[in-house]
Amino acid sequence: MADVQDVLDTLAAQIAGFVYPNGTGEASVTGKAINAFPGWPMPNQIDNDMPQGIVDVSVFPLPNERNTTRYTTKAHVMSVVVASLTLSVSGSTVTVGGEMPSPFTPHNMAVLIGHKAYLYAVQSGDTLTSIATALATLIAADHAGTSNSGPVITLGAGAVPATARVGTTGTTAVEWERQAQTFQITVWAPDPATRKTVGSAIKTALAQVAFITMPDGFGARIRYLRNTLSDETQKVRVYRRDLFYDIEYATTVEQQTATVVTVKTTYQTTSGAPIVEIDS
Repeated sequence: MADVQDVLDTLAAQIAGFVYPNGTGEASVTGKAINAFPGWPMPNQIDNDMPQGIVDVSVFPLPNERNTTRYTTKAHVMSVVVASLTLSVSGSTVTVGGEMPSPFTPHNMAVLIGHKAYLYAVQSGDTLTSIATALATLIAADHAGTSNSGPVITLGAGAVPATARVGTTGTTAVEWERQAQTFQITVWAPDPATRKTVGSAIKTALAQVAFITMPDGFGARIRYLRNTLSDETQKVRVYRRDLFYDIEYATTVEQQTATVVTVKTTYQTTSGAPIVEIDS
């Protein structure tokens, strides 16, 4: 899920990329050090950095969060585990191939014969042969003569497989809430020229961004609101520019879900009595 701290961290990381266009190991847009960070700076940080020509860029949320939830819940597929096991069909044989997943991840092995699916959930201690043995045992209950030798299953007479499939798991995310909040990006600079250089680099870059991607994979809408400039006299001279952006982001929940390998369809009479069930 994403929360306000994720927005702060993402913005600060992006700003670092804007002011260090060639990487933090190369020169910044000012030629001097620039610190980009989430949160509000401590007073002594500004006092220490300004005389050294160091620029501080802070990202801080304003207390105006509001609920903007308006979409129905819908699961979005974020990632799917690539299968390391395979099932191949050739005539009256089915072969278990590939290799056991390491580290272990769930795999579902399915053989469809006629209108019935034979499904086996792979266990962490399985081998290719034990998977074939399990499938052969399930199939033999309906099709006598089915057996396996190692990872190769030989089907009984008349048992012609329609297809064989391998399923894994994936990560899905559901958006439950949506909120919007104003975020203040503040440039703390030792002189007006430096303030202009850093502020312009940030504003120009963000002007080209409509959505920022959050750690949960969802996009957060970013919209420019306004900016202000001020010259403050403290122990040291500080030239400040505040940029305000409205960001709308989602509250999401992730879960692990198995991919679909077979679908059962039940045909009924008009009165609701089942006629036949078909796996496909």
